[in-house]
Parts: sequence; C-alpha cells; structure tokens
Amino acid sequence: MYVKIETSRLDYFRSKQQHIRSELYQGIVDTITLGETNASNVGKRIILPSSFIGGPRDMRKRYMEAMALVQRYGKPDIFLTMTCNPNWQEISNELRLHEESQNRPDLVARVFRAKLEELKDRLFKQQIFGKVSAYVYVIEHQKRGLPHAHFLIILQRDWKLYTPESFDDIVSAEIPDKNTNLHLHNAVVKHMMHGPCGVLNPTNVCMKKNGYCKSHYPKNFASSTTVGNDCFPIYRRSDNGITVKVRGHNLDNRWVVPYNPYLLATFDCHINVEICSTITAVKYLYKYIYKGHDRVAFNLVSEQNNQQIDEIQQFQSARWIAPPEAMWRIYGFVVNEMYPAVYSLHLHLEDQHQVTFRANEDLINVLNSDRSAKSMLTEFFALNRVDENARTLLYKEFPEFY
Repeated sequence: MYVKIETSRLDYFRSKQQHIRSELYQGIVDTITLGETNASNVGKRIILPSSFIGGPRDMRKRYMEAMALVQRYGKPDIFLTMTCNPNWQEISNELRLHEESQNRPDLVARVFRAKLEELKDRLFKQQIFGKVSAYVYVIEHQKRGLPHAHFLIILQRDWKLYTPESFDDIVSAEIPDKNTNLHLHNAVVKHMMHGPCGVLNPTNVCMKKNGYCKSHYPKNFASSTTVGNDCFPIYRRSDNGITVKVRGHNLDNRWVVPYNPYLLATFDCHINVEICSTITAVKYLYKYIYKGHDRVAFNLVSEQNNQQIDEIQQFQSARWIAPPEAMWRIYGFVVNEMYPAVYSLHLHLEDQHQVTFRANEDLINVLNSDRSAKSMLTEFFALNRVDENARTLLYKEFPEFY
C-alpha cells in the first residue's frame, strides 16, 4: 500500500517536470543571446526536490542544516541510538494467539513512536543529561525491519562533558552485579552484549573480510575511563571476573556495548549511548545519520555518459521498504527532527542565482520580471545600502532579526 502512495507522490513530481524549469539567471541570459526564447527547451529536468521527505536532496539539506547547528552551538556531546524491542509488553500484550510481532508492523510502528516520544521527554524536558542547546534525530528502518532512532545532542556550555568522571556519570560499559541490581543486569545481558564474534563466531554479521569485527570487539579491559584521541572515550571495563552466557559463550565486560543505566532500565531495549565530545571530525557522525534509505543494489554511470539524469528513477531504483517503515509513513509520523529550526540561506556569484519558470513562458519576460532578478542574497545587499542596523549583521545572522 505505501509503495503505491510513494509512487503516486513521485509521479506527481515527475508530471510537474514538464511545466516547471530551473536555470541560473546568467544561463537564461546566455540562452536568449543564442536566440532561444522558448522556456520549454531550457532548464534541468526530472529532479526530486527537497520537499520530498527522505529523498537525497532533503537528507543533504538537513545535513547542511545540522552542520549549521554545530557552527552555532558547538560539537555534539552525546550520540544515542535507540532500537525497537519487538518483545515490549505493549506489543506482546496485543498479539493474538500464535501471532508474532513481525506480522503487526502497525503495532510496532505505533509503540516505537510512543517510546520515542517518552525518550524525548526524558532527554529534553526532564533534562536527565543536562540542559540541551540543540539536537537532531533521524528514524531509520533497516532491511531487518525494526525501526531505530539516532540522536545527536549538543548540551549547553555549563553541562558540557569534558572529563572521564563526567563520562562515567552518563555511560557504563560493564555488566552490573546481579545481586545488587538484577533488573539492570538482565537488561544488559539481553540487549547490550555484542556478538559474540571473532574467534568465537567468525560468521557473525559484524565480521569484515579481514577477519576483524567492524566495531572492534572484544574491547580491551580498562581500569578507568580515559579520553579518546579524536574518537569515542575508552570506557572503564574492569577485569572483575563477572561473566554472562550469551548465545552459548561466556562473555565479560569486553563485550558490553556502552549504555546509560537509567535509560536502559527504563526502556528495556537496545539503547547505545556514546560520548562524542572528544571527536574532532564530527561531520562523519552527521553524515552517518543522514545517509538516507537502504538500497539493495546500485549502478555506476560513466562521467562521459550524456544521458539525462533522472533523480526520481535513481531514488526508486532498488528502494527497500520494510513493513514497519510503510506503516510509519502511512501514519504520518516524523522521520527526522531538528531543534532549533535552521533557515537555509542561498549563496551565489553575481547573476548566478537559481530562477524558476514555467515551460510555456517567454524567456525575455522571465528575465525582465522583478522576481527573477532578485534573490535572498541580493536583497541582503540591497537592505545594507539603506539600513544601518543591517550593516552590523552577518548574512547568517540576518534571519534572526529581519
């Protein structure tokens, strides 16, 4: 059903390609100079606009907006991933006899969204990690179907995480003692033990061709937490002899995925929490969460190939949609969110701004219209000529005051 809905929306964008054109202002001038005045023969065709949520242009736009938040508020402090637990009581209690959660994607989507809203309440209203300046999150649906959410959180200056002691207040990478905290112990064993992989299980999905785990498990024992060198911190993993049996193997603290005890005990699902304030190159974190939809195949096109690029066809090609994602989209749940909102500003050289026009318009009329001659940047310069206050502001500061 959702495939039909998405295809219908894409067909709408494709049909509008025949009526709407986009070209640089200077490109229109050059075209008229060559004697071409028919707008139907000018402009890019078959694009998938950024207004299509989840499309490549939309994800690229959101990535750039997220980097603007980093410029304004600083590097992110916390990288959090929450994965749906198909065995949540809210799901299992609603299943019929012999029915499995994979047969109820509607239930999975609705319960996960409810849990997500509760998580946001704890993070941003109750402020369990401190006061938040900015955040972004993206909902992902991988081929296995279960939805998960990636958060990148920027804390206010007084709540920044810089020391190993502050890391330990939020993140743990150890198996709790079951005699003192049985509930948390069981949650760690059930949700936060990696693999096993390596020599214990060479065929695990995390194994690379060179025989090593892509997540670098098992980690080394560490008596204390230390600040990483342009990487995640090296968390404390005591060699205390505590082991648990997971998938037929005895595992110790070296196999624990970092977590926050409060959130894990509260939500009873895989919820990985990492300190990322020690990472210098934060771009890859944002690129990771804005990488877009899963695909089952891809094709290579030569740069010398002059065939027309069809962004809609490229998006649809090998598009993988799992049932929970289909229900998520049908219900109209958001797939990403950003706080505070970012207003995109356009930069261009003189007469190189983008102009949109209809296919049946005369290019001379397009060129002579006031709308085509103006852009956000040119109006910024125009206001600077007559407004003294405007001259005190940078271009990026302008939308906050005008």
